[in-house]
This record gives sequence, structure tokens and C-alpha cells, in this order.
Amino acid sequence: MTSPATHFSHAISRRPGASVTAGLRAEDRGAPDRARMMAAHDAYIATLRSTGAEVTVLEALEEYPDALFVEDTALCLPEGAIMMRPGAPSRMGEVAQMRPVLATLFADLRDIAGPGHIEGGDILYTGREVLVGRSARTDAAGVAELRAILDEWGHALRELQTPEGVLHFKTDCSLLDPETILSTRLLDSEGCFDGYRVLHLPEGEEAAANAIRFNDVVLLPDGFPKTAEMLTREGYAIRPIDNTDCALLDGGMSCLSLRLNPAP
Repeated sequence: MTSPATHFSHAISRRPGASVTAGLRAEDRGAPDRARMMAAHDAYIATLRSTGAEVTVLEALEEYPDALFVEDTALCLPEGAIMMRPGAPSRMGEVAQMRPVLATLFADLRDIAGPGHIEGGDILYTGREVLVGRSARTDAAGVAELRAILDEWGHALRELQTPEGVLHFKTDCSLLDPETILSTRLLDSEGCFDGYRVLHLPEGEEAAANAIRFNDVVLLPDGFPKTAEMLTREGYAIRPIDNTDCALLDGGMSCLSLRLNPAP
């Protein structure tokens, strides 16, 4: 049986623009190479499409250097889509650009109106509940507004705390199946995943935590052989994707797409 948390008929992604070199980053480790990033993005899209999903690829938004990280703009659930309110001021305008795209796919479209903030990178939908990590980008007021919408839709929300120094909740975890979480030991030590089976990242490969289960494959950042071996041993079909340049902007596999099952 498939789960709406891991199996999708559609995805939305956005091309990186030339302005991506000015994207936000917690630590300046150099500018991303756009040509290499485009090649990796092509591989990412091809992998999503290889599962049979319909993938919409939006044009770059040069005025928003971080706009390729579309996941932060919305939360897509079976009942509808909720437009986020990013905690980074430079990213606020990205939501308005995504709203008309999602309006063609969902009849029920809601908005986080503020004054709080919340970003999709802090939200992990497991199928049985919605885990939300408060962070520098997601605050209590934003979580409360999301909770009110999810209560109406019948989804349980569990509010957690993203460890200090970790940008987003999903920087340190990902969903492998409805019962299994891939997580750093740091995040799991907070008690976030009680009731789930947890696979810990091998020591030194914590940067591989942000993967995505998309239909029957797991898209995993390339260059983490111990993690790849562990997931293969556990029975997951993995597809390594070059994340060198997105990582310079604190981005990962989940950041690059919205994954959804629009209502018929």
C-alpha cells in the first residue's frame, strides 16, 4: 500500500537562476558553480520523472536567488496546499510566485497570514502526523497558525525544536517510509521520533540526512558511501544526486521540489 507521504503523482521544481550565487548561506564556503548546479538539477528532475511522476519545472526567478528551494514556499497535503511565510525576509516574495501554480492543482489553498513565520523545510509529514521543528526560520506563531489549519483538515501536529546551529528540521532528517526516519544522532537525541524506526547517519556523513523518498526510490546526496550502503542493505533503491553546489547554500534533496498528489 502506498502512502501520501512517500508516493506522489506530481512534483514542482524551479530552475536555479544566474543570481543563485547570491543565495543565503549560514557559512560562506564559496559560490556555487551554476553550470554544475544545472547539470545536477537535470539529473534530479530526470530521477523524479523516471518514477512515472509528472514534473513541472518552473523558470528561474532572478530577483529571488534562493527560489530554486521551492519546498519552503508551501506544504502540500491530500486536502490542499498551505502557503508558507518564510522567516528570511529576502524570500517572502517567493510565495506569491508559487501560489498561482498551486492554485491550478488544489481547490483548497490556505495561507499563513502572519505575523509568525514558517518554512516548509521545517515540516516533515509522515502520513500519521505532521512534525514541525521550530528554528531560526520557523517560530511559535507560525506553528500555531499551521496547527489551526491542520486541525480543520484532521491532521495531528507535533511541535519540536530544531537543534541550535541546524538551519531547518529536515536538514537533519528525512522520511524513508511511513515507519522509518533517517536522522542524525543529534536530532534523534531530542526525542523527536518516538514511535518510529530510526536509522542513524554513519559518523562523518551527517550531511546526507536530507534525502527524499519519492515513490520507489530514495534520492540521496552523492558522496556518502556508508549511508548509501546502509540504505541499500535496508532494501531501499537509492539514486545518488550531486548536491555539491546546493550544499553551499544550505540546500538539499527535499528543498528542490514540492511533492504532491492533487485532488482529481
